[in-house]
Amino acid sequence: MNPRRALLYMPGDSRPKIEKAISLQVDSICMDMEDGTAHNRKQKAREVIAQALQELDFGRSEKLIRINGIGTGLERDDLDLTLPHHPDGVVVPKVESVNQLEWLNAQLEAAETAHGWERHSLRVLAIIESAKGIINLKEIATHPRLDALIFGAEDYAASIGATRTKNGMEVLFARSQVVLHAKANNLQAIDVVFVNFKDTVNLKIDALLGAQLGFTGKQIIHPNQISPVQAAFSPNDAEIDYAQRLLAAFKSAEAEGKGAIDFEGKMIDMPLVLSARQIIERAKAAGKLE
Repeated sequence: MNPRRALLYMPGDSRPKIEKAISLQVDSICMDMEDGTAHNRKQKAREVIAQALQELDFGRSEKLIRINGIGTGLERDDLDLTLPHHPDGVVVPKVESVNQLEWLNAQLEAAETAHGWERHSLRVLAIIESAKGIINLKEIATHPRLDALIFGAEDYAASIGATRTKNGMEVLFARSQVVLHAKANNLQAIDVVFVNFKDTVNLKIDALLGAQLGFTGKQIIHPNQISPVQAAFSPNDAEIDYAQRLLAAFKSAEAEGKGAIDFEGKMIDMPLVLSARQIIERAKAAGKLE
């Protein structure tokens, strides 16, 4: 799975905005046919995305499409016009049951067979954004087509009648559940959109909280959000240095038959070693280490 520190949504009906996104070298570009496209522009979005997938070089950026919700009556046309041009994956909104993923999986398998593509080369990122979606996470998260779970806080809050606040306590339980089920099934966990794209100070705070909760990346809606979010989900130089020194010390101790060591005044055992290894993996994914 490619690291998705920043997943940038761009309206699917705007070729210039898609081209702009490519120039930013963001981790993932999601061309949106759902909320980011007006109802009377859905067909235009399908056509623009199809052409973009055929004609544009996305470079190192992952190219994703967000279809309309399964059951809206729009999702089949979304797939019919865009899948033949092989996006890297499909973001599916408002997932509430594994049956929705099974329907989508059948469409993706048919496309892979028809075009001679590798099986499961089309990956799925499921947005969990309702009370029902949270309740059914245990089943949803086990689907073999999934690469990631995404948490949609605004729709979730509306589904339970919660009032959105700056500290986000009203969505903390659901936010944590998405991380829990993602990590239990070796999936990436993509955090909430920070809707005030001009407020980079509180964006940094929110992104760091997401990283502390265990999310691996964050949804973004504006180019200004790319750098702060990528920084929040990448270890800094001090963290990398500490992790490298810890792992080197533990390796030496392990060779002597020790299972725990005193390292710089702290007792280090396997859970902390695993945490250090994760920091190194994240550093490599961010291009900070080879």
